[in-house]
Amino acid sequence: MAYRNSRSAYINLILFFVLFRIILNIFALPHYGFQRDEMLHLALADHMAWGFKEVPPFVAWIAYLSTTLFGTSVAAARIFTTLFAGLIILFTGLTTMEFGGRKFAITVACLSLTFAPAFLASDYLLQPVIFDQFWWVLSGYLLVKYFNTKQEKYLYFLGAAIGMGLLTKYTMAFYTGGLIIGILLSKSRKLLISKGVLIAAAIAILIFLPNIIWQLTHHLPLVTHMRKLRSSQLDYIKPSDFLIQQLIVNGSGIFVWLPGLLVLLITRKMRNYRFLGWAYLATLLLFVMLSGKIYYLFGAYPLLFAAGGVGFERLMKARGIALRAVVCVVIIVPNFLLFPLVLPVIPIKTALPLFKFAGEKMGFGFALKWEDHKMHATTQDYGDMFGWDELGQKVANAYHNLTPEQQKQTIIFANNYGEAGAVHHYGKQYGLPDVISLNSSFALWAPDSLDCKYIIYVDQNNGRNTQGLLDDKRIGAAQRLGEIDNPLARENGTAIFLLSDLKPGLNAGYRKELLKTRSE
Repeated sequence: MAYRNSRSAYINLILFFVLFRIILNIFALPHYGFQRDEMLHLALADHMAWGFKEVPPFVAWIAYLSTTLFGTSVAAARIFTTLFAGLIILFTGLTTMEFGGRKFAITVACLSLTFAPAFLASDYLLQPVIFDQFWWVLSGYLLVKYFNTKQEKYLYFLGAAIGMGLLTKYTMAFYTGGLIIGILLSKSRKLLISKGVLIAAAIAILIFLPNIIWQLTHHLPLVTHMRKLRSSQLDYIKPSDFLIQQLIVNGSGIFVWLPGLLVLLITRKMRNYRFLGWAYLATLLLFVMLSGKIYYLFGAYPLLFAAGGVGFERLMKARGIALRAVVCVVIIVPNFLLFPLVLPVIPIKTALPLFKFAGEKMGFGFALKWEDHKMHATTQDYGDMFGWDELGQKVANAYHNLTPEQQKQTIIFANNYGEAGAVHHYGKQYGLPDVISLNSSFALWAPDSLDCKYIIYVDQNNGRNTQGLLDDKRIGAAQRLGEIDNPLARENGTAIFLLSDLKPGLNAGYRKELLKTRSE
C-alpha cells in the first residue's frame, strides 16, 4: 500500500511539471507572428495527402485539426504543440520512474528538460520537430517498459510509435537504427529476432506504407529534397560544429544529460538500459557522418535527462534538502537567462539587447547565425516570424486596386514557400485568389499553365528576378507596388510587382520549370 501511495505522489509530481511546461508555452503562443514553416504546414492542411515534398503527412493532420477546432490565429496553430510539449515531459517523468527514480530524480529530469534552450526553442512552433521528439521519447519509454515487464504489448506499441514517427519526420529512421545498434551492443541482442519485435516491425511498416507508396508514385521527392538540402545547407555543417552545438544547445542541462549518458553506459544498476546510451551515441555518429542539422538529435536527450536525474538522486541520497535545492538552481538559473532568446515571451524591442548579450557574452552566437552564415539581431526562427502579415496586406492592396475586370485575369505568384504560405493564409481574409508557387510542396497543386493577363508577383530578391524577366523579354512591363519593410524580417526587402504585357516565353518557361519540379 505504501508503494502505491508513493507511486501516486510521483505521478502527481510529474503532472505538476507537465502543467508547468504547458503554462510556459501559453505565454509564447500569440507572440511575433507565424513562423515561415508554420504557414507552409497550414497550407498543407488544405491539400491533404499521404506525403509532401519536404515532410510526411502527420504535421498536416495536426494543422487540419488545429484550424478546424481552434481557428486560424497564431495562438490556435500552437495549441497542439503546447500539448505535445507537456506529453514529452510526461513520458520523461514516467521513464525516470521506470529507471527507479523517485521525487528528486523526477524533479531534476523534468526541470532540466523544461528549461533546456533546445526544447524551449523548438517545442511551441507548428513544425514536425516537436512531434518527432515525442515519438522518440515514447519509443524509448516503451522499450524501457518492456525490459521492466517483459510484456510483448509494449513492443507492439513501440511498432506503432515508430510507424507514426516515420509519418512525422524521416529522422525517426535514424533513431530506430540507433536503438537497434544499441540493443545489438547489449546482452539483450536476441530480442531483435524475437516474435514480438518482428510483429512490431510489421506494425511500423504497415503504418508507414501509405507514405512509401506516395513517395514511389511521386518520383521519390524525399531524395531530391535531401539532395537540395545537402547542397544548400548540410554541406556547410562541420562535424566539429555539430558536436560543439550538441554540448551547448541544452545550456546548463549538460550537467544532467551528460552524466545521464555516463550513468547509462557504465553503472551496474542501469545496465538493463545501457542500450539507450549506445543508441544515443550511434544516432549522434550517424548525424555527424551525414551532416545532420543541430535539432535532428533533440529527441534523444529527454531519456538522458531521466537517467541523469536518477544519477543525481543516487549520488545525493544522504545529502540534505539545501544541497538538492542548489542543484536545482544550477540547472534552472543559467537557462532561465536565455528565455527570451528561445521563447518569445517579451516584446521584441526589449529582447534585442538580451539577444546581443547572449550572443557576445554567453557563447550563444551560433543561435544568431542564419543560413546565410551571417550574424543577425535575432534568431532565424524569430526573423522568420516578421513581415508576413505585412506581405499579405500589401498583396491584397495590390489586388483590390485593380479593376474587377483586371482581377478576373490576374493571378498571384510567389517565389518561395514562406511567401506563398503567407499569401495563402492571409489571402483567405482578404478575399484573394489562391497563390501559385513552384517552390516546395506548392508545386504539387500548381496549375499546368499561367492563364492570365496580369501577375501580382512576390519577388524574394527585391526586384532582381523581375528585372531578369524583363531582360529575357518574358514580360513587357513591371510596376513596383511595395515591399516588406521590416529590418528584423528575414524577408525584408521582398518586393511586390504587377507584371503585364506577358509574352509566350513566360508560360513556356513556367511549364518547363513545373515539369522539372514535379518530376523531382
